[in-house]
Amino acid sequence: MSDAPPPVVSRNPADPSDILVHVPAPGARAATRAVERARAAQPHWLLDGAAARSAALGAIAAAVEAAADELTALAVREVGKPVTEARAEVARTAAIWRYYAQAPYEPTGVVHETAAGPGLLLTRRRPHGVAGLITPWNFPFAIPSWKAAPALATGNTVVLKPAPEATACAQRLAEIVQQAVPTGVFTVLPGGATEGNAVVSAADAVSFTGSTVVGQAVTLTTTARGIPAQAEMGGLNAAIVLPDADIDTAAAHIASAIAGYAGQKCTATSRVIAVGAALGPLREALAERLRALAVGDPADSATVCGPLISERARDRVIEARRGLPAVATAAPTGSDGWYAAPALVTNLPPGHPLLHEEVFGPLAALLPADDLAQAVRITNSVPYGLVTSVHTASLDATLHGLDHLDTGMVRVNAPSSGVDFHLPFGGTKASSSGPREQGHAALDFYTSQRTYTLTPALPSILA
Repeated sequence: MSDAPPPVVSRNPADPSDILVHVPAPGARAATRAVERARAAQPHWLLDGAAARSAALGAIAAAVEAAADELTALAVREVGKPVTEARAEVARTAAIWRYYAQAPYEPTGVVHETAAGPGLLLTRRRPHGVAGLITPWNFPFAIPSWKAAPALATGNTVVLKPAPEATACAQRLAEIVQQAVPTGVFTVLPGGATEGNAVVSAADAVSFTGSTVVGQAVTLTTTARGIPAQAEMGGLNAAIVLPDADIDTAAAHIASAIAGYAGQKCTATSRVIAVGAALGPLREALAERLRALAVGDPADSATVCGPLISERARDRVIEARRGLPAVATAAPTGSDGWYAAPALVTNLPPGHPLLHEEVFGPLAALLPADDLAQAVRITNSVPYGLVTSVHTASLDATLHGLDHLDTGMVRVNAPSSGVDFHLPFGGTKASSSGPREQGHAALDFYTSQRTYTLTPALPSILA
């Protein structure tokens, strides 16, 4: 019996007979060697200086923009992302690289006066070495980029282990990046758990996005090794709708956050909490919005909800809503793709899995609350705490939500599924572990701060 890891396979979820990648997995030793090569390249990459790193990241941004149509089509084909969303992701990817292209010129420390006597006290940020990045399939260009760009900007080298389902996207991104950086600075390592574990066990810092179970294992390994790590994991996000909200606008935002990209976002809305008199009107408005959503071929510009990433993912969504009253659209017929109709389920019995487990599909539960305080308690009652959307015309309610919601992000009168790459991203509880991603927070994560005490070797002339 062979101990070789299973091959890396990536299929088109809208047409599973269309295989994009089918290659042998490289194995743990190859992963370790990739980290070693990256470690050998790192000192030269750092010493090339800020101007070289800035120019490289700027060139990557320009190359992503030049290849936008190709990259968009690849994301549609490999991960089933609706073409409108795929095009927006590619544009965001270019913007991320351009944003971090200025980061090499950021100050790397500060100077302080000594408490007494001559000398200087300095703090200085230095790169860790090799950043091991473990990324999911749902944002195949943006997530690797918002991890890799700040890592490279601060002088680290990168080994990226993408999800098998997004291997082709990662390899194409690597081709673009590798044209702008020296050999060994950016490496893509296809594979699965074997290769991912090897990277986590060898890299000098690890950034992970994926499932809660795997993220917790990554955290245990990196803690034991004493290296910096961040893990972005699951979400069971709520949308709170108060009676004074613009119900139709709220319904539009929530429907898109439930069904957009088939709900395959950690920031998707999984629970809709209607406060008081909002329940009836919101139920009707959401039903109308969900029934109107276009479900089908992700290459069609009208499509909002495409296929699930795998047959297993599709079946999990269908099973989760089995036996529950639901408002749903119709899934495409006559297709072999892994489609599931977006649905809003009601009348959940206490303890139902949808109340505490993430499904990662176009499915949400409608829950009543007597008042805002109860809505906040319901929101906070789950193991996760990534993002909450609050829909209201009241500033008092907004401030209440900001103060009492136990989530890392709060979005007011907006869908839960939105990310601003220049601000910190992350949650609480089982949603996140370690420092925040994105924005200036990423520059802190990919560096360690050192304190220097400089004392003159000769007596001061003022002594």
